[in-house]
Parts: sequence; C-alpha cells; structure tokens
Amino acid sequence: MAHWGMFEVESADGDVSAVQPYAGDADPSPILGNLPGSVRHRARITGPAVRRGWLESGPGPSDVRGADEFVAVSWDELTELLARELRRVVDQHGNRAIFGGSYGWASAGRFHHAQSQVHRFLNMLGGYTRSVHTYSLGATGVIMPRVVGTHWKLFARSTNWDVISDHTDLMVCFGGVPLKNTAVNGGGTSEHPTRSALDRLRERGGEVVSISPLRDDLHGRCEWIAPIPGSDVAIMLGLAHVLASEGLHDKDFLDLYCVGYDRFERYLLGIDDGVPKSPEWAAALSGMSAEQIVALARRMAAGRTMVTVTWSLQRVRHGEQAPWMGVTLAAMLGQIGLPGGGFGHGYGSMNEPGLAPVPYPLPTLFQGADPVSDFIPVAAIADLLLHPGEEFDFDGRRLTYPDTRLVYWAGGNPFHHHQDLARLRRALSRPDTIVVHEPYWTPMARHADIVVPSTTSLERNDLACTRNDPLLVAMQQAVPRYAGARDDYDTFSALAHRLGFGERFTEGRTAQQWIEHLYEQWRAFVLTDPAHLEAPAFDEFWRRGHVRMRTEDGLSLFSDFRDDPRKNPLTTPSGRIEIFSADIDGFGYDDCAGHPRWFEPDEWLGGERAQQFPLHLIANQPRTRLHGQLDHGATSQASKIRGREPIRLHPDDAAERGLAAGDVVRVFNDRGACLAGVVIDADVRGGVVQLSTGAWYDPLDPADPDSMCVHGNPNVLTADVGASRLSHGCTGQHVLVQVERFDGDLPPIKAFDPPL
Repeated sequence: MAHWGMFEVESADGDVSAVQPYAGDADPSPILGNLPGSVRHRARITGPAVRRGWLESGPGPSDVRGADEFVAVSWDELTELLARELRRVVDQHGNRAIFGGSYGWASAGRFHHAQSQVHRFLNMLGGYTRSVHTYSLGATGVIMPRVVGTHWKLFARSTNWDVISDHTDLMVCFGGVPLKNTAVNGGGTSEHPTRSALDRLRERGGEVVSISPLRDDLHGRCEWIAPIPGSDVAIMLGLAHVLASEGLHDKDFLDLYCVGYDRFERYLLGIDDGVPKSPEWAAALSGMSAEQIVALARRMAAGRTMVTVTWSLQRVRHGEQAPWMGVTLAAMLGQIGLPGGGFGHGYGSMNEPGLAPVPYPLPTLFQGADPVSDFIPVAAIADLLLHPGEEFDFDGRRLTYPDTRLVYWAGGNPFHHHQDLARLRRALSRPDTIVVHEPYWTPMARHADIVVPSTTSLERNDLACTRNDPLLVAMQQAVPRYAGARDDYDTFSALAHRLGFGERFTEGRTAQQWIEHLYEQWRAFVLTDPAHLEAPAFDEFWRRGHVRMRTEDGLSLFSDFRDDPRKNPLTTPSGRIEIFSADIDGFGYDDCAGHPRWFEPDEWLGGERAQQFPLHLIANQPRTRLHGQLDHGATSQASKIRGREPIRLHPDDAAERGLAAGDVVRVFNDRGACLAGVVIDADVRGGVVQLSTGAWYDPLDPADPDSMCVHGNPNVLTADVGASRLSHGCTGQHVLVQVERFDGDLPPIKAFDPPL
C-alpha cells in the first residue's frame, strides 16, 4: 500500500521490476509507475554521512549547506555524533531550541511513520518546538473550527460521493474537482471513486459547473467558467448578492442555524461601505459577465446544490476567505445537512472527501506528550530560523519564535512545500545543526549536516490504513534493504539507548512485535463493534494480506446538526454556523475581518504588479507524482520536456512570446527564476500559466541561494508570506511571472546525482 494506491510487487535484483494495481480498484493511479527502479536508483543514500564542514569545524551556522561535500561514517560513529549533539543542545539551550520537522507523507505505514517516530523520540528526549497545521490546509485549519466548529470532519465525514451522485442537481465547484489529486490519500487508498461518481451524477441529469482557470480541473462534461485567478471570493459575493436582493436566500435556515448573517448582509449590500457586492462589481473583478453570475445564482437556488471549494483556493493571501465564503453561500441556500446539498471542502484535493469513514480508531504508535509549549504554524519555518525572539500573531494569540539551534527533520521535503527558496536557504544557514532522515538525496538532505539513510516502505513490514478506506493492509517487505539504509525505528532506538531512555522508547519490542501489537490494539476495538465484518488473528491477517472493515455509508455533512441543532450543536461559541465571528472581529487584524469579505490579492492580474510580471502562474500539485516524491520515477520523468518540468501556456501567450511547444523557457520575477519546458494548451485561461510543484530543486550554482533552478521548481518564484495574521497559512498557489525563451546552452540536470 502506498499513499496513491494498493498494489502487488514483482522484484528482481533487489529492486522493484513491476507493480500490479489492486484488482478491486477500478481507476488505479498512474503514479504507481514511479515505483519500478526506485529502490536502487542512483539518488539513494547508501550510508550515514556527515557534512565535511560540520565534521571538521563543529556545530554552528553555515552558508555552505547545500554546496558542501559529505563524509561517509559508520553507524556507530553517526549514533555517537548525533547523541552528543542532541545532549549539547538540550544542556546548553533547552529543548525548545530543537525544532522537530516532519510532514507525514513519508510512508503509508502506521508504525514506520516518520512523523510518529521522530515525535515520539523527541518527546522522550524532553520535548521540542513543533509545528501545527499543514501547507495544504494552513488557512482552513484555523478558520473552519471558528466557523463550523471542526476541521477534520469536513474531509473525514464529508458528504459521500454516492449521496452526491444520487441527489445533487447542481455541483458548483470553485477550483474544480481535479481528478489528478484524487490519486492520493494520506495512509493509502484502495479505490478511486471520483471519476465514476461524477459520471453517475451526469448520467442521472445532474450538472457540474467548474470555476477555475484550468479546464482539466474537472473531469468530463461540465460548464467551464475561467475567471481571473484569485477572484473566487468576489464571484461568491456576487452570487450571494443575487440571492439576497432577489429574496432567494433561506431566511429560516439563517435564523435557526447561523449567527451573524445580518452583519454580513450589511457588507454584502454595501450599506456601510457604499459598495454593493453586486454581479456588476464581481464581474469587473473576475472577468465573468454580470449576466453569468445572475443566471448561476438563480440556478443554484432552483434545485439541490452542492457548493465545493478546493484546498487550492486557501493557499493564497487571505486564504481564509474562500472556504468561509463558500460556507456562507451554502448557508444562504439553506441546504447544509441535506443529501446532495450544502458545502464541501476538498473534493478533488485528495482521495478522502467523499469516501465513507471507518468507525474505529486506527492502529497508531503512541507519540507521548510534548513538554515544550512552543510551536509555529508549519509554513513559518523560515521565519522561525531568521527571527529568533521575535513576536508574531497567530489565531488570536501573541507568540514568540524560539532560538532554534538544531533542526531534526524526518519525513518530508520543505523544498517542495515552502515558498521563496532563496529565503529558505538563508534560513537553513542559521542553526548549529540540521539532521535529516531520508532514503534519497533530496534538496533537504543536501542541506543537512547529519544525513541518516532510511529505508523505503518497500524494504520493511508495516500496517497501512486510513480513516476513509475499508481495507487494513499488511505491507509486506518486497525487496531487501538497500546498501546501508536502516529503519527509522532502529536509528531512534540506538539513539534512545545511547541517551538513556532506550527501554522507554522500544518498550522491549522489535519492529515486527510493534506491528503485531498495533494490530491487536485495533482488533480489540473492532471486536467490540456488533456490526463488525471480521477481525482475524494476526497470523491469518498477515497471510491474507488485508482485512475489510465496516464503513459508515450514506453520510451527509452536518446532517445531525440540521436534524437537531440543540441536541447536536457545533463546537463554535454559539453552537451554530458563525457567518460573523465576534472572536475573529475582536482580534483586530487588518488582514482578516469578522465575516468573509473581499481582499484584493497581492499577486493577481488585476493589480499593478501585473504591469511588470504579466502572467499569473498557478503552482498546483503535479499529476505524475505525489508532491516531489519519486520525481526520478518513470511516470514523472515521462512528463518532462528536455529534462525540465513542463509549463503550460495558452496559445495566444505563447505566440506573443514567439514560443513553440518543446521550447525551454526562463520563468522569472524579482524573487528568482527557473527553467521549464513549454506545453501549449488552449485549456489554460489566457494570461495564466501552470507549473506544478515537486520538481527537485536544482540550482545552477549550489553555493548561491539566488541561483536559477534549472529543473523547474516554482518555489523559487513564490512569496514566503503567510495567508494572514490569523492563520499564517501557506500562500504558494499563485504568483505573477514573466516567461521568455531560454536560448543559452542548457545546463545539465543534477538533482538526482549524489553530492560529492
């Protein structure tokens, strides 16, 4: 099992030679094609390594990280060096001086889960500064609990695809429903139902409207509306204005289930600021016509309508506004909690929304409690390193960045997730020591001082399951461990013993004994469920390869709240949907108001900056890999153009620049530049270009943080600024750029070659 699907492996010569998708998956992910040849690829780390400058000069800030040589050491030497450095930092600076970085996508396994392993270890060490929320959902993770009282339920207990296909008359999708993103689910997935669900909806007579600058953000027949990127909130306000001014809004629902609509309506109608958010107002900002907006609003009020907002819409400045406004628009229609109506967040963002959940706790390695209270929003890692001791606002609190001396990273590659890579590189020069666990020489591993070679999930046993998939899977080792790689559990066990808490960390169990222990914990929960399907003993489960769990089918988001709002209140201050939040209003932030509203984006085609950089780049998730994982795999490599990440341009924009398909171009702004290969595509809105994230960062000059990326990583272009003072969410989706043909000698791609 992998994040992108279940499969069987054929192996030869210590590597994967072929994979066969799970027969029960009618629409398996093509990303599986990246697995053959991945275990013994030249980008693998063969053994423990230490950066030469750190080894010879000792811990301390260094501006040669990413360009220095590495020295091979033995496992015993690495354990001794690392244990000694951890003890030095704790003794001299305290545990808050350690930042424990991880991102959870390293493996689908429940035990060999890098985030669980590193956090368990650091908690037992005495704690660490942690991060909260995600790059994918930084703004949503803060705003939705304040608006609807939950975050995780929006995905884990969302309206099921079967309910949508059976009951929805009109699905209005802000950001579309990108099928490529439904290839993956954190923890694994055994089926991919999105394509067939949309097909069934249309066969029944339902209609789908996709509001996105990219036509392929929705599979199959739909009405495609291609607005100016970043104008979605304006469009929603224009739709809401029609509902309110024509009396099409559900006043009873707003009175019974919501608070603050009256405050919002004053803004909507322009009573206080003199600017009605009318269809004409929205048309001027979005590029849609006022007639389109009026007609769509009336259609939405005429039948069972589902309003969906992708995660991409909140990965921008003021990213809280789009999901908040989506909830408000759905509340005005009065269909929240009804089958096929209401609000959805993340359909097409991952293969979780729309899938039925399992009613049991998942097998989970206990991480323990972190004694250190310090934390940062995950997208503030560069701020943490560059501004120790500085205060910052977050979700109504005033916090302080600790003085970080050691970064311990296991799982994840911030050079994929983070913005303004030149700034990130300067930030990574500040700590005394950076430790990275990795199977491959990723950009983050190249910027480490101590490199710990980890096994991949194909080289070890584990369990896999997720909260929205019916299968618990035995992940059985497919190939031998590569070279000197070790399981993270073995590394942390050795360190824990060296530091004096080995027995507490291991509890006397081997990795296989832990897997059996976690399975039996899960089995105990299942056996208490009178409706459970089966829960065989471990040996039988391991022999079969998977076991099927019961799922909660037919869910409609917030149906229990709609049925009885007093018995089933939301966990907001009012117990209802907060269209106006007195708490947020009381924070006094200038970049987030007490109700959803329009904030003009910093980077968009309607602003002055577009005079200098006239193309709006959408830095979305790739279709050929999960984030930056296995970028060297066959499927990912097949999408490259002359070795570079592809960039899509509208034919008119290509013609204006004299570009042809297959050209290599320099994509640039005042932050940085990268090379990319041209694809000409009329399904991209004019004035918009699309360059996916995930190409491994490959600077022309590794010693220069401002050097051009020759491989096509768009994060050299994006701004490292939070969504707002409320959330500090990631804003890497949108950026203004210029594009020109690159006529020089093409530099070689070195991203997958091991460092010296």
